[in-house]
Amino acid sequence: MTPEIWFVNLGIQIEKLDRVAFSIFGFDVYWYGIIIGLGVFLGLMTAQHYAKAVGYTADMCFDFLIYAIITSLIGARTYYVIFAWDKFKDDYSKIFALRDGGIAIYGAIIASVITAIVYTRIHKLNFFRFGDIGVLGLNVGQIIGRWGNFVNREAFGGYTDNIFALRYIKEQAKNLTPDILEHIVSVNGTEYIQVHPTFLYESLWNLGLFAILHMYKKHKAFDGELILIYFIGYGIGRFWIEGLRTDQLIIGHTGIAVSQVLSAVIVIVCVIIMILCRYRVNKSKAVTEQDSDKEI
Repeated sequence: MTPEIWFVNLGIQIEKLDRVAFSIFGFDVYWYGIIIGLGVFLGLMTAQHYAKAVGYTADMCFDFLIYAIITSLIGARTYYVIFAWDKFKDDYSKIFALRDGGIAIYGAIIASVITAIVYTRIHKLNFFRFGDIGVLGLNVGQIIGRWGNFVNREAFGGYTDNIFALRYIKEQAKNLTPDILEHIVSVNGTEYIQVHPTFLYESLWNLGLFAILHMYKKHKAFDGELILIYFIGYGIGRFWIEGLRTDQLIIGHTGIAVSQVLSAVIVIVCVIIMILCRYRVNKSKAVTEQDSDKEI
């Protein structure tokens, strides 16, 4: 039997993997939704675990998540629609057809940050301390959630023959570029595309980023530092990975990927803020030490 999915250089084959996990009363439940749901759940568990260490309760994280799920979904869809307007301008009803695909993680992140600002202000919480917890949960959610793209045969890159090279059956994949079509592989009469599994790259990148955040959290110099580290780390990885993808959202007719531009801006801004905050912390420590010396 010819496999539907094939990591050819790793020798891993998946004979069949449907997008639909099961059906209830004629309603299809997709693996994509299940995987995203699992990512949200594990992200919540992660945030709740770390929340206790800084005096926040698990209920606060759950309460915030209820609002964040709604706003992030709206933000993710809005971001996608804005930068893929040509797909919707002739039929506005497609804007609400979420089951047809089309959400963007940066839109979800932006909406979540805005939601966190409002939530912490209303509940009189320290936004930066709360955000340090939030990015740990968000990071875990991204590690898991990207595998939804794997099941959907989407969010992949151009042709490659590296160790992680991934083959999909041609008819089951979308956003095929000339580069990919020039390297079609035929096995027993079945045509495959062979591409960069960018979903895997991003999942592994986020796993490494989580390890850094976890190890550094006890050594942070100021509230909000984990937020900055997350955005710098994710921004760098996303800039690289976005450059490989075949389904980029482009700014107008410039040919420039909006997520690469946004990633670059985020990294630069966060590095500058990190330097300034570190300078203030070090200066404050120096003043404190001088005052201590005078007392002695």
